[in-house]
Amino acid sequence: MPPVTRIDVAAPTFEHHRDAFGIGESEPRLSWIVTGAPEWWRQAGAELEVEFDGERQVKAVHGTESVLVAWPFEPLGSRRRASVRVRVQGTGGETSEWSPAATLETGLLEPSNWQAVAVGPAWDEDPEAMRRPALLRSEFRLASPVRSARLYASAHGLYRAEINGVRVGDDDLSPGWTSYANRIRYYTYDVTGLLREGSNAIGAQLADGWFRGRLGFGGGHVNLYGEHTSLVAQLEVTHMDGTVTVVATADDWLAAPSPIVTSGLLEGERYDARDEIPGWTELGVDPADWSPVALRDFAFDRLTAPNGPPVRCTQEVEPVGVRRTEDGRFIVDFGQNLVGRVRIEPTGEAGEEIRLRHAEVLDGDGELCTRPLRGAISTDHYVLKGAPGETWEPSFTIHGFRYAEITGWDGPVEGRIVARVLHTDMRRTGWFECSDPLLNRLHENVVWSMRGNFVDLPTDCPQRDERLGWTGDIQVFAPTASFLYDCSGVLVSWLADLAAEQLPDGTVPWYVPTVPGGDWWTPPRPGAGWGDAATLVPWTVFHGFGDAEILRRQWRSALAWVDLEHKLAGDDHVWDGSWQLGDWLDPAAPPNDPANGLTDPHLVATAYYVRSTAAVAAMALELELPEAETLTERAEAAREGFRARYRTGPGRLTSDSQAAQSIAIMFDLFDHAEEAAAGQRLAELVREADIHLTTGFLGTPALLDALTRTGHLDLAVALLAQRTVPSWLYPVTMGATTVWERWDSMLPDGSVNPGDMTSFNHYAFGAVADWMHRTLAGLVPTSPGWRGIRFRPGIKSGLDSAAAAHETPYGRAALAWHWTENAVEVEVEVPVGTDAVLEHPSGVSEALPAGLHQRTWPLG
Repeated sequence: MPPVTRIDVAAPTFEHHRDAFGIGESEPRLSWIVTGAPEWWRQAGAELEVEFDGERQVKAVHGTESVLVAWPFEPLGSRRRASVRVRVQGTGGETSEWSPAATLETGLLEPSNWQAVAVGPAWDEDPEAMRRPALLRSEFRLASPVRSARLYASAHGLYRAEINGVRVGDDDLSPGWTSYANRIRYYTYDVTGLLREGSNAIGAQLADGWFRGRLGFGGGHVNLYGEHTSLVAQLEVTHMDGTVTVVATADDWLAAPSPIVTSGLLEGERYDARDEIPGWTELGVDPADWSPVALRDFAFDRLTAPNGPPVRCTQEVEPVGVRRTEDGRFIVDFGQNLVGRVRIEPTGEAGEEIRLRHAEVLDGDGELCTRPLRGAISTDHYVLKGAPGETWEPSFTIHGFRYAEITGWDGPVEGRIVARVLHTDMRRTGWFECSDPLLNRLHENVVWSMRGNFVDLPTDCPQRDERLGWTGDIQVFAPTASFLYDCSGVLVSWLADLAAEQLPDGTVPWYVPTVPGGDWWTPPRPGAGWGDAATLVPWTVFHGFGDAEILRRQWRSALAWVDLEHKLAGDDHVWDGSWQLGDWLDPAAPPNDPANGLTDPHLVATAYYVRSTAAVAAMALELELPEAETLTERAEAAREGFRARYRTGPGRLTSDSQAAQSIAIMFDLFDHAEEAAAGQRLAELVREADIHLTTGFLGTPALLDALTRTGHLDLAVALLAQRTVPSWLYPVTMGATTVWERWDSMLPDGSVNPGDMTSFNHYAFGAVADWMHRTLAGLVPTSPGWRGIRFRPGIKSGLDSAAAAHETPYGRAALAWHWTENAVEVEVEVPVGTDAVLEHPSGVSEALPAGLHQRTWPLG
């Protein structure tokens, strides 16, 4: 590769936005990546240029930082559009060319910016039945040509807008699921190209979604956040002469029943194509078929712009197999357990009904196994209108499935059916591969489980009657998630909801947003590992994305949680007086008692009390807050409380389990002098289990790291390579394409685990991918935001090769190594602006400048 003789800078980015359109920040922080520079080059400062309405301003910023740099210009008001570019200066005075420009636009930043009122169908009165979604519409005239136009939209429920017969945007399930009592998201759309001078029509479909639809266990409950759906829409049109026309939802809008007869996230969707109103968002619709809307209450001060991308269809998956049953049904295998819905192109006579049922697995007879879905019906219905070229896909529901059963279609279905994958459209940032195909499939399963469970917020499972934002699951998985995808926007939004839902005494709900009422897990109770998401997820976001602001935003929430832990632990600093989930779902736990495992739940709770207090003390140090000293002292007292109660000798604990040993090692609960003994006992426990794990949700993420840290890498590798239950690879050998909730969600004989709680798509045990990235490949961040990187090739892993790459905030970091006949070949990519070290087999560390580096290490 020829030496770099120039300095190149990519277009800047804003906050955590993939697309900075309709953002809610008046002073968005800026980041930029130097994509090419000489090895010796270091940033000393930068110039930022902004263009407002044809006028340019330039501001200088000093220092080496290029990630989330403070906005140096005047604060932005609502609807403000700006173009920004950057050029950097080196320590020797070298200056780059200006970067390409990046454009941002703010949304409506103040409640007073909204002229719209909330409207909904007047017939929407039955509080219990599955209510028919509505079509809402209005017509308007534009007196002169259009220069630009924006649509701002939100809803109680879910909406999908159209203008002049064309769908607005490509987002799905908008505006998503937030803590409705505190935050309701709205989206901004550029609709300039959909409007024309003269007469126009606008409309939206409106469905229950999370706001009013059925949610939760036992088949769920309806009306948990409100009894009525409503739409808020505000179209602002700027004309060529600078005048502005506003068209907003108001009492003159009209409503009609949708051809969607019923729609529910758990139930599925029923659509009768015979009820379609042709051209319902075009001109000339007969108003006799429509009725006046009803005005609804709406808290405009709760409206918030998105922190990250929306849900979209990101992939289409064709069937890998179609089987016709004797009674005429089709069983379709898409080859991948996924989250989304099926699009069909059916043929048939008007009034004929096609039914689509969904499931993750088949039973022993080759039929859909729907028992794990519990109260989620997950069935879609389409009634044909009998016209050529019919195409249909549900609009306001999703399913978790690999298999679909189609009834009522004579066929053929080949080439006329496809699965559409939906999730938050995050940017992929992390990759891994190695010489073991089973480990590669395991990693791919982790990726698919993250995709299926990041649908607007991080959930536990996507298929059954639950689908909740469980705090413990994301607490353990966040390090893996932040490597694989830029999930910063999702997590920033979810953490805002967590803080909003937190009780005054500091209690963190088991899942966020909370689901009010019902008889499940309410009222919230303090739970270790789950409530600790308030401290450990912000800490992970800080380390993964270099965002200290998230620590400031979540500070009061994090402090309230550790203050509560401190209070509950009492004078002896042992948290043993609360009901706990413990090391949830360890293999020894009975199928219907997942908390009853090998490890004392109070030992786990006290360990997490120590870990969270230490993390919040570190936050206080980072933020230079006065609480740092007190919290540091408290963390040490909590550590001594743990040791006094649960330590029985050097490296030994009252719970003689893999989970207890692993958590204690990784949470620094053993003194350094006894850590070797602790690791030795952990290794003995693994061998006593015949090289199998015995850990659950909280113990598993610490297990391989604890073995590695205490000098048992060979055993960690053997444990990961184990193929019989319980192990990570057992599901892979059983054909899994996502991570399972239980180690034995499917039993060796192919039957489904008899437990009432059995999911085939949970990411918690996929937290192992973080260890794979750092240990098998050897890509290790050593400071927040990947400012420091250690490249430590995992050549002692027993693999022939491994590689990992991550798009850091500074650019691409990558490491690939492979064995040859007599040497190890290593290739390293270092992003500009980072401090990188390559660790040699001898233990010597070599500082690396930015760029590509190749090394050959001979055997011996």
